[in-house]
Amino acid sequence: MKEVFKMAGIDFDKLKNIVDDKFETVRVLDNDGNVVNKDLFPDLSDEQIVELFKKMVWSRVLNERSTKLNRQGRLGFFAPTAGEEASQIGSEFAMEKEDYILPAYRDVPQLVLHGLPLYKAFLWSRGHVDGNKYPENFNALPPQIIIGAQYVQAAGIALGLKKKGSKNVAYTYTGDGGTSQGDFYEGINFAGAFKAPAIFVVQNNGYAISVPRAKQTAAKTLAQKGVAAGIPFVQVDGMDALAMYSVMKAAREYAAAGNGPVLIETLTYRFGPHTLSGDDPKRYRTAEEEQEWKEKDPLIRMRTYLDKKGLWSEEKEKAWTEEVNKEIDEAMVLTEKAPKQKVSEYLKNVFVDTPATIQEQIDKYTKKEAE
Repeated sequence: MKEVFKMAGIDFDKLKNIVDDKFETVRVLDNDGNVVNKDLFPDLSDEQIVELFKKMVWSRVLNERSTKLNRQGRLGFFAPTAGEEASQIGSEFAMEKEDYILPAYRDVPQLVLHGLPLYKAFLWSRGHVDGNKYPENFNALPPQIIIGAQYVQAAGIALGLKKKGSKNVAYTYTGDGGTSQGDFYEGINFAGAFKAPAIFVVQNNGYAISVPRAKQTAAKTLAQKGVAAGIPFVQVDGMDALAMYSVMKAAREYAAAGNGPVLIETLTYRFGPHTLSGDDPKRYRTAEEEQEWKEKDPLIRMRTYLDKKGLWSEEKEKAWTEEVNKEIDEAMVLTEKAPKQKVSEYLKNVFVDTPATIQEQIDKYTKKEAE
């Protein structure tokens, strides 16, 4: 095969490594909370950086409480987020409320920070229809369960924003496994072809449930998959919230200016299982690997940075954690007050124009429910 490439005047080995040779992971803070790239340090005040960190703590507490609520049978489906706070919250922090978010099922924290009431997120977890009822002025879709499908939706919404003359963008997330889906390429290719203002984030936490990233693709990075679609791409240290903010902010400005989409790969890690629906990460991850990533904990990194500047303390974190727990308690009260769903309502929600056979069932269950 190399001979064929030679005849065409192509250096096969150089071609194969062209991306790898020039690729660098964007980083602002190292594991010890030291600034290692002053040029990329975000234009944020100390107060804004503290606010960013508080949102990260909020997400970690929400993860811990959601896990407990799931185990108590008070929540349903839950995909743990601990370890991905920098990737998730750092990116969301750079966006505007008028931008359109299309989350995957692990991206509930961004959805709530974008404006969804927390109790609605809890209802979604419980499978309650009211968890999918959003206000008209809330620019978001419910978390997508189908792997990668949100990439196609984001491309379409981004094109719609462009046609309307909007200066806002659509942004979406998937995991490393999502890049193995056809929807991934279809989404980035469509957006690239039409220069639609979309930001595609790949949160590479190393595993598609139990399948290691290395077994999904021969590509050295997932970011370089943007080459095939002809769109800009970048790889970021997904445990570094300041790097995530800087890259997402720049990507947003680029897309909103009419230049088209951007693909961002974040190198991150989920400390817990894929979901709480039976996954056991100990079956496919080593204790050594988990410990290595825990030493990169995004909260520890940011906390260390803030401590060095005298902007944070144990007392502040304890007080904030108590506030967050109170918010979660209040949200659960609203969640558990929601009316129980009825079979007749499930049937009514299936069709816009209800067929006669379904209407018969609706009438049947409506009568039973009234007894």
